[in-house]
Amino acid sequence: MKARDLRLLPLALVVWGTALLCVLIPEAAWWCAAACGLVASLVLMLLVRCPRTWVSRLTGGLAVVLLAGASAAALTVGFALPAREEAMSWDGRVVEATGEITSSASVGRDGRLWFEASTSTLGPPGRASDSSAPVRIGVDPGDGFDLGARIRVIGEAAATDAGERSALVVFANDAEFVEPASGVFGVAAALKHAFVERSLRLPEPGAGLLPGLAVGDTRAVSIELNDDMRTSGLSHLTAVSGANCAIVVGGIFWIAALCGAGRMLRVVLAVVGLAGFVVLVTPEPSVIRAAVMAAVGMLTLLLGKPSAGAGMLSLCAAGILLVDPWLAATPGFALSVAASGALILLAPPLARGFGRIMPGPVALALAVPFAAQLACGPIIALFAEQQSLIGIAANIIAAPAAPIATVVGLLACLAAPLPGLADLLASSAWLPAAWIAATATTTARLPGAQLLLPAGIGSALLVGLVSVCIAVVVIRSGRPGTGAAIGRGGLIVQRAAAAVLIVVLSLAGARVLLDGPLATATTPEGWAIAACDVGQGDALLVRSAARVALIDTGPAPEPLAACLRSLGIGHIDLLVLTHYDLDHVGGVAAVQGRVGAVLHGPALEEDERRLLADLAASGAQVDEAWAGQRGDLGDAAWRVLWPVRGSAAFPAGNDASVVMEFDGGGVPRSLYLGDLSAAPQRMLLRTARLGHYDVVKVAHHGSADQHAGLYEAVQARVALFSVGADNDYGHPRIETLDLLSATGAQALRTDRQGRSLLGTGDSELQVWTEKVAP
Repeated sequence: MKARDLRLLPLALVVWGTALLCVLIPEAAWWCAAACGLVASLVLMLLVRCPRTWVSRLTGGLAVVLLAGASAAALTVGFALPAREEAMSWDGRVVEATGEITSSASVGRDGRLWFEASTSTLGPPGRASDSSAPVRIGVDPGDGFDLGARIRVIGEAAATDAGERSALVVFANDAEFVEPASGVFGVAAALKHAFVERSLRLPEPGAGLLPGLAVGDTRAVSIELNDDMRTSGLSHLTAVSGANCAIVVGGIFWIAALCGAGRMLRVVLAVVGLAGFVVLVTPEPSVIRAAVMAAVGMLTLLLGKPSAGAGMLSLCAAGILLVDPWLAATPGFALSVAASGALILLAPPLARGFGRIMPGPVALALAVPFAAQLACGPIIALFAEQQSLIGIAANIIAAPAAPIATVVGLLACLAAPLPGLADLLASSAWLPAAWIAATATTTARLPGAQLLLPAGIGSALLVGLVSVCIAVVVIRSGRPGTGAAIGRGGLIVQRAAAAVLIVVLSLAGARVLLDGPLATATTPEGWAIAACDVGQGDALLVRSAARVALIDTGPAPEPLAACLRSLGIGHIDLLVLTHYDLDHVGGVAAVQGRVGAVLHGPALEEDERRLLADLAASGAQVDEAWAGQRGDLGDAAWRVLWPVRGSAAFPAGNDASVVMEFDGGGVPRSLYLGDLSAAPQRMLLRTARLGHYDVVKVAHHGSADQHAGLYEAVQARVALFSVGADNDYGHPRIETLDLLSATGAQALRTDRQGRSLLGTGDSELQVWTEKVAP
């Protein structure tokens, strides 16, 4: 790769950086546009008046282009600001909005159907005025919410954070269609609906995944399968990503070549076919971005000109950001650019490196996902805590099935007017879709399938260093035994990279041992209470005479499973689900099938009852908890203190959280308050005989809504705060920490001290923490 092949890269980087600055700090947009425009004008004047004495024409011309691109990106943001600020002024109010849907719809974890729309009117119900701001709307699931449809909604509005493409989020209580999708969008919507219905008549696994693989409709993909796809590194296949677009481009290019078409005709057909695919699956910004990046990457690779592709990729990235600067702040855009760049620049040398020890086709098949993983890993570490360790293997296993499911599924969608042919094609596409679903489900459950790292710059730098070292070791310019061909400097770099990988693999191996066979080696024997570090959520264990109770499960299965392994817990005798917020029941899957009995708070919603039914089906005895219930856990006794049976004062949810008391049998007298707010805490103090406690689990992660009298009455020696390091609530609040400190309690916080263990020894309360608090 020569330097001139990358001369357009600064343009993409400058435009990207400027767009990111302006969308994150909107008030800087006009200042940035003016400054860049002024400097560009000065440089241009100097070039015209004294080209030889000041700077070369090439360097000066590049500077003008860079500054002009930065100014254009800032101007795009500046011109959009008035409409966005007007929309954001409705934060926290009920609004009426009418507009046209501009994205595909997907089901969120809250059960709502979410999509983006460009508004034409926005304001108070019945008095909405003209608007052009982009908004994100959540409605109850239903049909007809297709690209191009015009709708009217009424709901509560919330302003978005800086950097988000939508200026406002509307939680719609009422939605109606003004005009259904028409024209090509109407035809595309009808084809997609028919295909989804046809796919769902097929058996699982694979039925719900097929529309996502073929036309990007993910509404039928279950939350569990979606999580497995993410863990296994296959989530790029469940929606319209660069991979889908690359398959379409590659498939058309290959079919045209079989028919004897020339190279230029193949390129034209591939571009036209990709454009039709984009219209079918929804030409929203993310799809257009993925299509452009994939087209550039695949066509330059197929044409055998990867060096030209680097410049084309840079130019396309800059152009996309000039049209939509808010993409600069989205992980999807960064991942698309990185994956396309890796396909162009990194995959060929990796394939040559692998080709020394394996056949060429196998080496190329391995190099493509390997290059994408190396390039995307550091970006993923910036935003997500999970790094897939099984992603490359899962992609290789799924690779033969993905293009078949995409292409045949797409043909089945287009064949909707011919039901017999459409059924045959859909059934043919089901088998590879089922293969991908089974691959995701199986690989996601393998030990060590993913690595948990705190999201941020530190983790991104660490993952980036490892990725660079892997690439250096694989890509060698000389053959084995010809170190002279590499050069002394290159040999030193290779050895340094190998040393780094040896250290990383050694540490990873040690971590695997400590999380596996040696998990309990560093755990003290005498613990009776454990506060697991599961992030922003509750997961607390009580143990007596080898019997174990678990109070809530945290927000996700993986952190809870890691905590249980470290404590050597294989079976839960009593599972207490205080209420059904995700941060308290999201990790149930980690103990599914390993629970003896369940005590739970009031279950009113269908998904809550389904969760309990699944636990019962897996062998647990399920009972609703009410104040006055008692029982034994080993040699310890437990008592339910809240909620009061038949009370209508406090509805299901936080204020009806199950409150438990444990005592005796080696367990310090302890009180677990769920997420009670101050009002039910006050009632609890009046109705329950509390007394003094050794340990209290502070309610609602230490929120400010506490009743001081309760904590003054219990006089706990230790206050447990189950809280995540990164939370948007400010938990634990300083006033709550001061309240507990005033009662003489020692604060133990999982965000600072990690997993915390407590026990009794020689009649004294003993405390062990995973980390030393700062």
